[in-house]
Amino acid sequence: MRYLSTRGAAPVLDFEAVMLAGLARDGGLYVPAEWPDLTRRLKDFRGLSYQALAFEMLSPFVGSSLSPAVLGDAIDGAYASFGHKAVCPLVQLGPNDFLLELFHGPTLAFKDVAMQLLGRLFNAVLTRRGEQVTVLGATSGDTGSAAIEALKGMGSVRVVMLHPKGRVSEVQRRQMTTVLDPNIHNIAIEGTFDDCQALVKALFNRHDFRDRARLSAVNSINWARIVAQTVYYVYAGLALGAPDRAVSFSVPTGNFGDVYAGYVASRMGLPVERLVVATNRNDILARALNAGDYSTGTVQPTISPSMDIQVSSNFERLLFDLYGRDGAVTAAAMAGFQATGKLGLGANLLAEARRLFAAVAIDEDLTRETIAKTRRETGLVVDPHSAVGLAGAAAARGDAAVPMVTLATAHPAKFPAAVEAACGVSPALPPRMADLYQRDERYAVLPNDADALQSHISAIIG
Repeated sequence: MRYLSTRGAAPVLDFEAVMLAGLARDGGLYVPAEWPDLTRRLKDFRGLSYQALAFEMLSPFVGSSLSPAVLGDAIDGAYASFGHKAVCPLVQLGPNDFLLELFHGPTLAFKDVAMQLLGRLFNAVLTRRGEQVTVLGATSGDTGSAAIEALKGMGSVRVVMLHPKGRVSEVQRRQMTTVLDPNIHNIAIEGTFDDCQALVKALFNRHDFRDRARLSAVNSINWARIVAQTVYYVYAGLALGAPDRAVSFSVPTGNFGDVYAGYVASRMGLPVERLVVATNRNDILARALNAGDYSTGTVQPTISPSMDIQVSSNFERLLFDLYGRDGAVTAAAMAGFQATGKLGLGANLLAEARRLFAAVAIDEDLTRETIAKTRRETGLVVDPHSAVGLAGAAAARGDAAVPMVTLATAHPAKFPAAVEAACGVSPALPPRMADLYQRDERYAVLPNDADALQSHISAIIG
């Protein structure tokens, strides 16, 4: 399997090189040169364990880059850390309505599903090569803790993780800043998540520094993260009758990576009726897919902070396909977007995107109401992000005969104040995290400045 940059000017790489590179050198994102077609094999996958399905789904993308033994060991190790034997269990909420629980990993968020695997693959490859890299990432709350949990203590990797100061929940912050392993470095940036993300991209585009620091990325710009997330779409679809029956999904998303994984699953042959992009009031994706208006706005804090984003970096991957996989056209569009903060989707592109995607922006009141309603009607307590997904599913349901699966992306205990305010229940952390509020923290605070960040990282790597 070979991988291309969405901007068409970076070298074509194999899976291992793409995994270690993260962002392409031309500023683009890597995508497969062609989509594997598993349509004829999906029926054979019914009844497989999550681990066995992950092996079958990932093997075409990995190709000859990793041996089957290395891939299999990484998968088994990754999901042994999960607190549910099914890894990502389905829970029925009502007639043809389901919740896919993605929060049974070590940091209680869906990011663990990919990150636990990616951490093991990183370490296996780097140890074999005798190399060390610096993983530089930005988080709106969950990616950082998942990456840190997956990579802590690994001598092959230094982790430098940025989060927007004061704009993540206390649980999210402490899950990162209380990890005191010497290879972990947390930085609170005085700005928004979009500022953090822009700093990461800026340093990746300083090629001399990038090479000297051996920068790599594990956030959702890394293709390995995306492909690992395709597995749970197929897992849920097969459980609900695919490939003989189509399935719809509602995905709470800000950076577009999680819902893009559903798009990848559909390109591989999973019959997906509809992918609902559910956003909060930071609605750039809803505006893009409903009106063709992909333009930035001011990031507004919400009770679903992991979606407080106004630049959805993975949207470029979809644009690349919408533009006929023309790297030059994609590069020009993204250059215009970077310069002006605006990108328009013409009628033809918008119509093509809306063949699969629907989009809904959910306000704070409806998010709270959905938490309360779900508790009242099912007895389940959901976090604000999952509530955004549930509200999006209700608003953009489509054919009622098609099963609708909402992705539950985080454990409610990660957002206890918001959940309690909405439904009167204060969700408790699992026993393994009961002392989280008593643990020591360690992190630096830096301004929103690329030079300051580069100097700080230079001091870390020596």
